Amino acid sequence: MIESIKGILNKKDPTIAIIDVGGIRLGVNITLSTYEKLGDIDASIELLTYLNVREDIMELYGFFDSSERYLFKQLTSVNGIGPKSALNILSGTSPNSFKKNIINDDIGSLTSIPGIGTKTAKRIIIELKDKFIDGGETVDLGFQLDSNEKDTIDDVVKVLLSLGYNRNLIDKAVSKIATKEVLKDDLENIIKMTLKKL
Repeated sequence: MIESIKGILNKKDPTIAIIDVGGIRLGVNITLSTYEKLGDIDASIELLTYLNVREDIMELYGFFDSSERYLFKQLTSVNGIGPKSALNILSGTSPNSFKKNIINDDIGSLTSIPGIGTKTAKRIIIELKDKFIDGGETVDLGFQLDSNEKDTIDDVVKVLLSLGYNRNLIDKAVSKIATKEVLKDDLENIIKMTLKKL
């Protein structure tokens, strides 16, 4: 598993980024959302990755944040949705909106996304709804989390879930208080701050 790649952005378009890693240029398939967050050509860049390996092909997929990659992995676990389809679906929505539509059984909103028909929308809801209600990936905060920050948020979410709070409400509360600076604080203080927003 290639967790991430870091290098110099050589070329970009809405579906692919070419990254120079130690003299080797890698083509990385990306979503429209990741494309919009890429920096300028020749700038240093790091993308979280997913390597798809089949008998006849190796494809590298890149994501600006962990929420998008998590949703990509969940989508590819749904019967009938491959990596290319998952990438196209994610290019037509944001991770948070997509999760909310699944949790709310909103077939109309899901089918408005290119690549999703009624049957696929129903299948996605059946296979993913419980995972998103019960927990899973941390809410998208609009900035890239390092491993320590992600662990901190996961701990906050677990504590509040154990107290009986709804996952959607927890995500909203966390998104209101979480910054790089706040996430350096003690876990107890972060939990107290989050509780004030619930």
